[in-house]
Amino acid sequence: MYRYQILVEYASLPKFVGWQKQSKGKSIQKEIEKILTKLLKQKTIIYAAGRTDKSVAALGQSAHFDTKLKIKEINKFIKSLNFFLNPKKISIINIYKKNKKFHARYSAKERVYKYFIINRLASPILEYERAWHIRKKLNIKLLKEGAKKLVGTHDFSTMRAKNCYAKSPIKKINRITIKNTNKKIEIQFRSKSFLRNQVRSMVGCLKYLAEKKWDINKFENVFKSKKRENCAPPAPAHGLFLEKIIY
Repeated sequence: MYRYQILVEYASLPKFVGWQKQSKGKSIQKEIEKILTKLLKQKTIIYAAGRTDKSVAALGQSAHFDTKLKIKEINKFIKSLNFFLNPKKISIINIYKKNKKFHARYSAKERVYKYFIINRLASPILEYERAWHIRKKLNIKLLKEGAKKLVGTHDFSTMRAKNCYAKSPIKKINRITIKNTNKKIEIQFRSKSFLRNQVRSMVGCLKYLAEKKWDINKFENVFKSKKRENCAPPAPAHGLFLEKIIY
């Protein structure tokens, strides 16, 4: 058996139920497996580094699959995959041969997500449904001050979805970087792993702080309360991108 890693880019389309295949609805995983099975002429299952939710996009999702056949011409195989996948707004960026010890999920050292906000009065056209449009001016200084409170090892129960199946709410945020260019705010989160809805919930709480619905004390108290009901509404999924997986 041969093991291959694939890097995948996909759009935040509501027609998909998310990455993970489910009993009902189209999933990105299912679409890729269907084409791999067709081209390799054997049932193929792929394992991803992370399960992105509905309407979340990816710039560099990582997954792996095993096959009895060695892929001799990688570039030709990528072209064949993309012939079928590109119309579905899915693209295989690259394929790498790996040893059997590699696992897309368990070998990952860090996951990097980005959240985009368009902070202006006018609605975005070119980036419609690719960022959260917020008309009220956000205070970037407060945004950065709140982000610092989230960095490190904490109990993120407040920012954890009720249907999250992680064994523990304790997570370590390695770094949060915030850039503001021409009223486009880019927030990058880096961690080995995240809870379900954690990034969107963090952004939702940071937004409340940056628009001064909360002060920094309220932000900290909400965070430390460990109560989901105290969390601000999570940011919309369409502004979230899985940027890359670091091994």
